[in-house]
Amino acid sequence: MKGRVICMVQTRPLPGSYRNKGEGIRSITEQALEETGILADCGVRTVILQNMGDMPVKQQSSPEAVACLTVVGNAIRRDFPELSLGILVNWDGVAALAVADAVGADFVRVEHLYTGAEVTSAGILQGQCCEITALKRRLGSKIPVYADVWERHGIPICPQPLDEAAWQCVHEAFADGLFLCGNSTAESIQMAEKVRGRLPKTPLYLGGGASGENVRELLRYYDGVCVATWIKNGDMSNPVDRERTRYFVEQAALAEEVNR
Repeated sequence: MKGRVICMVQTRPLPGSYRNKGEGIRSITEQALEETGILADCGVRTVILQNMGDMPVKQQSSPEAVACLTVVGNAIRRDFPELSLGILVNWDGVAALAVADAVGADFVRVEHLYTGAEVTSAGILQGQCCEITALKRRLGSKIPVYADVWERHGIPICPQPLDEAAWQCVHEAFADGLFLCGNSTAESIQMAEKVRGRLPKTPLYLGGGASGENVRELLRYYDGVCVATWIKNGDMSNPVDRERTRYFVEQAALAEEVNR
């Protein structure tokens, strides 16, 4: 990843999803490119493409979602080759790796679910680490896979302690790095400290909850922070706010100076 700020590029509902009202992939791609352009102009160097608008979804992605995200991802890769591009398919890490490999993305984020099992609003999800690593081997892929641990919108079934769950992701399922996210700034910091104690060399990224007010503190504990809602004025259906994004990047840069 480039830089320590990671911004989500979340598509409008894709064709075939419940909330799509007939919008085609061309205009959806244009919207994603416009949003990516704003982020790039504000100094963001890493983005993650996600089909957040497709909710509700189960774990196995639909063929049309995979096809559409490949179109959008390829357009972002073509128009913004200087950016580090990640792929997050709701909630299918196998599909995310397939899209990432097809478009030449730089990494994959697996949110819901890399290891273990959990209950979500759409039912029970199970860890995909076996299928993801098998696909990596078939493709000969070197794309890093970053896994969420204890994703805050799911309830783990028979949960492991946080540090043990993180250790399993890395040492038993071979994740290249981890995303963590608490329900508050203090909890996110506590999570990072606990995992660092067990995995001092593993890259840690904050999965959510970052704002212009707390990013400087959070970057004392995380290698990078992911932001989406805050730069859209609290609602993911809003467009990206250019001024908020610029302010967020500026605050992150100040954290870099302090940490040197």
